[in-house]
Parts: sequence; structure tokens; C-alpha cells
Amino acid sequence: MTDKRFTNNKGLVQQLGLFTTITIVIGAMIGSGIFKKPAVMASQLGSPELLLLIWVVAGVITLFGALTNTEIAGMISETGGQYVYFEKMYGEFTAFLYGWAMLAVVQTGSIASITYIFAEYTQYFFPLPHFSKEIENSFVLFIPFIGEVAPLANIGVKSLTILVVILLTTVNYLGVKFGGGLSAFFTIMKVSAILFLVIFGFASGTGSFNNFTADLTFPSSNQTLFFGIIMALSGAFWAYDGWNNITYISGEVKNPRRNIPLGLFTGTSIVIIVYLLINLVYLYILPIDEMVNSKLVASDAAVKFLGVYGGAFIAAAVMISTFGTSNGTIMVSARVYYAMSQKKVFFDLYGRTHPKFHTPANSLVFQAVWTSVLVLSGTFDTLTDMLIFVSWIFYGLGAYGVFVLRKKMPDHPRPYKVFGYPFVPAIFVLFSIFFVAFTLYSDILNFINNNFAPGEPRIIKSLFGLLLVLLGVPFYVYFKYKNNKL
Repeated sequence: MTDKRFTNNKGLVQQLGLFTTITIVIGAMIGSGIFKKPAVMASQLGSPELLLLIWVVAGVITLFGALTNTEIAGMISETGGQYVYFEKMYGEFTAFLYGWAMLAVVQTGSIASITYIFAEYTQYFFPLPHFSKEIENSFVLFIPFIGEVAPLANIGVKSLTILVVILLTTVNYLGVKFGGGLSAFFTIMKVSAILFLVIFGFASGTGSFNNFTADLTFPSSNQTLFFGIIMALSGAFWAYDGWNNITYISGEVKNPRRNIPLGLFTGTSIVIIVYLLINLVYLYILPIDEMVNSKLVASDAAVKFLGVYGGAFIAAAVMISTFGTSNGTIMVSARVYYAMSQKKVFFDLYGRTHPKFHTPANSLVFQAVWTSVLVLSGTFDTLTDMLIFVSWIFYGLGAYGVFVLRKKMPDHPRPYKVFGYPFVPAIFVLFSIFFVAFTLYSDILNFINNNFAPGEPRIIKSLFGLLLVLLGVPFYVYFKYKNNKL
């Protein structure tokens, strides 16, 4: 019997304006990475000039991807974003594999890991409860190729993580305008916190501009430097990730053919500038040799000019940043599963909208439940690491889709045509191919050399990530058979 509280199709309402669209783009990108990654990247590069260059290069490549997506977003304004784009470009099978990857691990794993960081940082202000080691180790499961799973470990942090996921899911259940407003508020808060750090960092006079040119002693091996650059690029891309999330919610943006492209370009450009500014202040306050030895570069820099309050300021900034990013990711990701259901390749239940709140309510609830399972398992970071390889395959396919759609739909209205066509999308596609190939090569090399951290599963991560995606094929066959389309 159909649940009459929910309706199919046409239930989503266009309520988000340009300002909210821009803040969603910014909010999805600025998470915890910019507060942590620069120290790791500094150790991989050994040069402040190279560090700044990597942030610029990664930002430009990301902007190329965003510019390429703006053409497609201007053409296709349906909720589901990238999933719908892939269906138009390559057919429903490729689209399903993309949606399955987002559903099974990528987006849900991202929500779990981002919110988990929020919960961890609350411990700076008050401790969270945990079981004794004996109790934590009393219930441990082993999952082949993943490793040990201890649901009772860090139970306080996990419980708060799940509570925040439920809270933010409820906010977005009650309306996209409500969720979008919250996303805008926390985006303004996080950008303000970063600009505060930049302005007062330079104004404090506690640093030195000589730090911008003082290098570490770096090994002379070109291969070492090459690997360092690639690894640093990977870290920067992780911090820039999330730029395409706004496309998932296209059907709920006012005038999407204008506002989605403009929001993507403006939001991505702002993030590039913000990231460059914060790295400049890190380097001004901390010589690169101090950055290399810093576990939390933002905190160490803040302590230098804010004293004992520096650590508290950064902890609060990270909490604000991750809370906002988690909210935005929860809001947009549920639209992917909603779109899959609308296309009859997922359970009908998740393609229904709430008649009062006009949100994909069932999809949001399902997402919260699966995210909570990943939180309890503690495997979310491992799983998302495995699927970074797959994510870049889809990034490359998405950009190549501009060429596909220009051939398949030459007369379709294009409110925006990608700047620098065909070079801008071609550069992004070629870089994606290079990045995917190098990731696979690096993973195979690590496997051959047994280069694994203690407790890390001994597998070729990129290939296992591909296997996780292919596990969705039986579900695709099932839904095709169910709808008599085989």
C-alpha cells in the first residue's frame, strides 16, 4: 500500500537563490582539510614556493573542472546533478554505477568522516565518554580486505557523530530553504574565521616574510620530488573536493541555468583565494621546518599570535567548518538516490517527496541510517580512500561529457559555454587520466613493496575501490529486471 504522506515526482520546489547557491559551493569545499593538509604537503615538498604553487595549480585544475561542469549544468537543470548528466552522456548503466558509488561509500562516507572530525574536536572543550579497552575489544569483527571493525571503540565520539547526522538530517528533512539557510550561515562563519586568522596573523607582526623563500634541505632525487608533488596535489585536491555537490540539487535552485554555472564559478574562485591567503599566513607565522613538524598547522600558527586562546579558536573554527560542510553534504547527496529512484533504478520508496516540506524525506532518512552504520563500523575513511581512484574516473568522464553532449545534442540551448573550449575541458580530462594512472601505479608499487601502515589492509586500494563500485551491478540487473527493461 502506498504511503500517502509522500508523493512521487514534481514534489521538489525551486527555493534557493544565487547567494545560497554560492555558499553551498563554498561550504561543500571548505571542511577540515585546509586546517590540516598544509603541514603534510610541506613535508612532501620541502619548499614554501612549491607549496603555494601546488595550491594554485590544484585550484586552477579544480576551476577547469567547475567551468566544464557549468556548461552541462546550464543545459540540464534536473535534481540529481552528476547522476543525471551521466545518464544523458553515457546511458543509465554508467549513471547507475556513479550513483551506486556515491550511495554506498563516497557521499555517505564523506558525511561520516566530516561529522566525526566535528565530534573529535568537541573534546577540546569537554571530554566525551568511552568504554574501557576491555569492553571496546570485546566485540571486534574482521571484514576481509577492510580490516578489523570495533563498533564500541570511541563510543562517545561515534555517538555524538550519529546525533549530529540525525540533527542535520532533520533540518534538511524540514525543508531545503531551511537547510540552505543553515549552510549559508555556517559558510559565512567559516570564511570569517579564516579571514580573521589571515588578517590578525599578518597584523600581529610575529612572523617573517623571509619564510616564503626559506626551503628545507630536500633529497636531490627527481623521482622523490615528483612523487612529493603528486602526493601534495592529492592532498590539495582533497581540500578542494566537493565543488560539484551543488549540481545534485539543481532542481531546487531558482533560475538554475543561470545560478548553477555562476554559483560554481564564483564559489570555486572564492575558495582558491581563501586557500591561498590562509597558506600565506601559515608560512608567514611558521617557517617551513616548523610546519613539517606540526600536527595541526592552523592551531600552531594561531597559538603564536593569539597565545593560549589560539588552540580554542582553531578548534571552534574546525567545528564550525565541519558542521557546515556536513550539513551541505547531507542536503545535496540525498538528491542522488532520489534521482535514481525517479529513474526506476532504485527502490521506489526513496523517490518520494514529503507533501508538506517538499524534500526527498525517505532518501534523507535512508542516508542517515547508512551513514550511522559506517560511523559505528569506523571504516568510512578506509572505504573513501579506496574510492578516490574511482571518483577521479568519474570526474574525467564528467568533463569528457562536454564533448559527448556537443555531438549528441548540438542544438540544445547552452546558456553558458565553457570558456576556452576545447582546451579547458581537454586539460582537465588529460589531468584526470594522468591522476588515475599514477594512483593505480602508486597503489601497485606499494603492494609490491609491502608499504602499508600498521593495521592497514594489504590490498591494491584503487582496484578494490573499483570492485566496490562493480558490486552495484547485480542491483542494476535486479532493477532492470523488475521494470521489465532487460
